[in-house]
Amino acid sequence: MRKIAIYGRGGIGKSTTTQNVVAGLTDMGRKVMVVGCDSKADSTRLLLGGFHQKIVLDTLRKEEEVNLEDFRQEGWGKTLCVESGGPEPGLGCTGRGILTSIGLLEQLGAYDEAVRLDYTFYDGLGDVVCGGFVMPIRERKAQEIYIVTSGEIMAMYTANNICRSIQQYAHISGIRLGGLICNSRKVDHEDDLIKTLADELGTQTIYSIPRDNIVQRAEFHRKTVIEYAPECEQAHHYRNLATAIDHNTDFVIPKSISNHQLEELLVKFGLFE
Repeated sequence: MRKIAIYGRGGIGKSTTTQNVVAGLTDMGRKVMVVGCDSKADSTRLLLGGFHQKIVLDTLRKEEEVNLEDFRQEGWGKTLCVESGGPEPGLGCTGRGILTSIGLLEQLGAYDEAVRLDYTFYDGLGDVVCGGFVMPIRERKAQEIYIVTSGEIMAMYTANNICRSIQQYAHISGIRLGGLICNSRKVDHEDDLIKTLADELGTQTIYSIPRDNIVQRAEFHRKTVIEYAPECEQAHHYRNLATAIDHNTDFVIPKSISNHQLEELLVKFGLFE
């Protein structure tokens, strides 16, 4: 089983991208579990038709004994959906909540061979804000990371910071970067910009997803694009990304760059003019 964590700036489209990739892998016959690691608990919404399932931490707070069926739901394409949730506002660390949730999943047999999972996806926190952000990395819960980014300045800053975190824990946890996913915002020269950033970081752009309003229409109907319009061009892009991840063998310890180097790159493409 491959354990993958998806990271990126808050609002960049991590959860949407993750759920559409999972739908694409499901189309390929893969068995996938998604574990939401954000306190917003929106990492499985499209796979569950908008249904907000029970959250692991809420269940633990209310029940003395729990089993998988208390908080793991079956979503579209027989995906398995879990939301870790977070602590009460102001009363705890989201990272510890994530570890508690994953530990409970392990204890209850969610990863056992009998389940026959091909993939587990962890939909990570929005930004590098605290130690909780790197919990799936530091504690060896994930093996591969993909970073969702765009040609926007702050999205690239965040991608670089994530690579810095991967560098710090790679030799301890064995985590590796599988590549950048460009979730287009139609920035000028965006694909070339992200490819150059990937080269600087020592990785690859594994796929570039074009911007299309059908993504928002599918979300309005509480579905992935692959479920909502399976034959549209955007659905094929998500399937292509799923295939690229499924076939990927290019995993690296990235080499983050300084903020000055990043700004020089942005100047080269005219973003600071």
